[in-house]
Amino acid sequence: MASSAAAAVTLGGKGAALSPAAVYALSLGLASPAIDASALKSLSTRAPSPQETPASLAAALAPAESRAAAAVLLNKLLLTASDSASALVTAATATRLAESLDVAAALPLGSRDEAAVAAASAPVAVALAALIDCCAAPLARVADAVAALSCEAARGDAAAFDVPASGDGLSAKDEADVAADIKMLVFGSKLVGSAGGAPAPAAATFAKVSTVNGIFREAVRALHARVRIELNAPVKLGKRDAGETGAGKEEALVVLATQLARAVQALCKLSISRARLCAESIADADLREKLTNGVSIDDLKGMLDRVLIDSDAVSVLKGVYNHLLKFRDFLAWEAAVAMAVIEGDSSIEKPQAGVENEVGSSADKPQAGGEKGKGDKKSKKKKTLGKGTSAVLMLLRDHVTNGNAIASVNSALVAEWGTSLSLLFDPKCSGLESLVEKVKEIVESNEVRRLPKIPKGTRDFGKEQMAIRERAFSIITGVFKMHGATALDTPVFELRETLMGKYGEDSKLIYDLADQGGELCSLRYDLTVPFARYVAMNNISALKRYQIAKVYRRDNPSKGRYREFYQCDFDIAGVYEPMEPDFEVIKVLTELLNQLDIGTYEIKLNHRKLLDGMLEICGVPPQKFRTVCSSIDKLDKQTFEQVKKELVDEKGISNETADEIGNLVKTRGPPLEVLLELRKEGSKFMQNEWSVVALNELEILFKALEKANALDRIVFDLSLARGLDYYTGVIYEAVFKGATQVGSIAAGGRYDNLVGMFSGKQIPAVGVSLGIERVFAIMEQQEKERNEMIRATETEVLVSILGKDLTLAAELVSELWSAGIKAEFKLTTRVTNHIKYALQSGIPWMVLVGESEMQKGSVKLKDVKANQEEEVARKDFVQELKKRLSKP
Repeated sequence: MASSAAAAVTLGGKGAALSPAAVYALSLGLASPAIDASALKSLSTRAPSPQETPASLAAALAPAESRAAAAVLLNKLLLTASDSASALVTAATATRLAESLDVAAALPLGSRDEAAVAAASAPVAVALAALIDCCAAPLARVADAVAALSCEAARGDAAAFDVPASGDGLSAKDEADVAADIKMLVFGSKLVGSAGGAPAPAAATFAKVSTVNGIFREAVRALHARVRIELNAPVKLGKRDAGETGAGKEEALVVLATQLARAVQALCKLSISRARLCAESIADADLREKLTNGVSIDDLKGMLDRVLIDSDAVSVLKGVYNHLLKFRDFLAWEAAVAMAVIEGDSSIEKPQAGVENEVGSSADKPQAGGEKGKGDKKSKKKKTLGKGTSAVLMLLRDHVTNGNAIASVNSALVAEWGTSLSLLFDPKCSGLESLVEKVKEIVESNEVRRLPKIPKGTRDFGKEQMAIRERAFSIITGVFKMHGATALDTPVFELRETLMGKYGEDSKLIYDLADQGGELCSLRYDLTVPFARYVAMNNISALKRYQIAKVYRRDNPSKGRYREFYQCDFDIAGVYEPMEPDFEVIKVLTELLNQLDIGTYEIKLNHRKLLDGMLEICGVPPQKFRTVCSSIDKLDKQTFEQVKKELVDEKGISNETADEIGNLVKTRGPPLEVLLELRKEGSKFMQNEWSVVALNELEILFKALEKANALDRIVFDLSLARGLDYYTGVIYEAVFKGATQVGSIAAGGRYDNLVGMFSGKQIPAVGVSLGIERVFAIMEQQEKERNEMIRATETEVLVSILGKDLTLAAELVSELWSAGIKAEFKLTTRVTNHIKYALQSGIPWMVLVGESEMQKGSVKLKDVKANQEEEVARKDFVQELKKRLSKP
């Protein structure tokens, strides 16, 4: 903040943003406003036409508040004038505001548009919210640091901060983050007790810190997001009533500010409690009593009520701001008391600048001459603060003492420290930025965890796994291209509206992104919906495409089930003869699984219209078809009794209807046999319109697959439902039948209406998606069972220089690379190291060059597996290797 004192804050410039910190600096006169040159061009030179003062500017304001409001209003006028050529903002009004930075001096406003901007933008409320935001944001970090310091002084329990973070959305992120930050601050401390070591009051007090500080963080972030928008969004004139728009903005800011005020109230109570806990550990009874009673909980009585009881927005926001300043005083007092406890305790080793605070770091180091001081035995027993709290203590101590030594601690000195620290916690103090940056540096150093870890539901692919993946992708891409498919790539995130309403009950598994610059976006759940969006957006009538890319789901991770994983999709969009594309897609699926050679599998197949007909036969209301399908889809993981309970208790299906469904979904077997069974005389399916259509289509499909020798892997299964809403025809799912239990490995179906959801044009489509992660799991297990080495590279030759001659290695290996031979080189004098590397990497051939070979102008070719060597002329070694590599 201090660095901006001499600087001008540019307002109205394109790409520039007015920050809460800039508003605060302008309000205190630490910076002056300057109108951007490009914004000046959009101002009118017309003579002002005095307007009635809007209600939004009628509040009585202190000088600092008026300056802040004037800055906000000026910025809004400039932004609106630049955004709309028809907006009339006079240069006279803008100049008066910039020169005086006083709302009253700018009145009356010079045009109806200016008055509308003032009414719609609620500049006074926005300015006050910006001041609150500027003061609250750094306190979120400072509050954690002071709590950690108090935990040291009161010898609290570190177990209070054992708040695990969860990736399932069932934990409060800010609470977990606060706990992790405080643990980082006290890391290495010998003062903070272990579980059960702290008194009950202390344990209870510190147990609340993560929750209360976390709620404060949430409130600060929510207010900041709104303030940033209100400061920098131009006003759209003429669309809505300006006064009502401004009142709505004021109400929104009041809601967010009062949430912050409630969090601040809880912080105040907790800060006072911690200060008292710290004071209770002081041996001097007189000092203990004075510090314990230095602030009173009575100071808080009625404070929040006085803030919330005011009816108008400006009064409420002023009250919240004053409430925040009171908390700053309480926090400063707590920090001063914690410092007094630590400075006055001779058993605590005091951190010194330039000395790393580790156990025994200063006590064990010899003095000049190599001898230890006389007090070393005592100093060894002294307890150390955490590394983070040591750094925080030094910053606070340097601020309140100006680097001078502390002779003794008394109540008057602590009161001085409290006043001084309250000034430090004010954004206008340059030391606050240093303190916040230091705390941020400490908590982001990751020293507690030591070893990093990856989020649940994700995985790293090491060199062996990458070798398997590349082999699988090569096979998959080859099959796709053999069928004439073209590659497509789509963004990893889509507009949320693109994805919503396409996945039924699985929509809750979509990852939403936090902030996308004004657009609501989500990570893609699959590749099918983005494909449909692409077809609709580009007005494509027919397309056969494949795509291999990652998708994201907030699912519960399990073996072979991840939150980030690859899908390999093959889809055909367009109008074709009945079952023409369906046949090809299923044929592609059988070819994929056969060529991947993963073992025994089956492809369960059903038809969505047949499923709808079955539910209609059973008496399920049409509006419940999809929700009942989602329950039936769980039959591969749950018993029918479990599914029936869900149907009856949660979906409102009668017991009789559920039993009827249970009888029909047991139908499964060879496709043509089941088809014959369902079409026999007297079958209920032949009396249902939807079922007849489905059975006729399936007859065409099964006969085509039979002719293509692909029907033996298909199982006609009426329990297959596929929970996604967009399927309309044939649906299928491939299941691995081997020992490795991974569940479904591929699935797909027909979705005739999905493209039409994005445009008025209906483009039918059908596709399949291979879940490659589960295929990887099977292939990895097969490699283990065969006990074969998984080669991470395709290197054919290792050029082994028995020495350190890089130029020779460069010459030889470059000849191999130029000849198209995959080669590596290694420099070391030990032959065993070369051979060991070749064996570990599975490299079949070596080129060995030592001193004798260089003198003779030859090299040795070594067959690693056969352990045979042959000396050949240096000039012929590339051709000789080509001959040997070409042999099977």
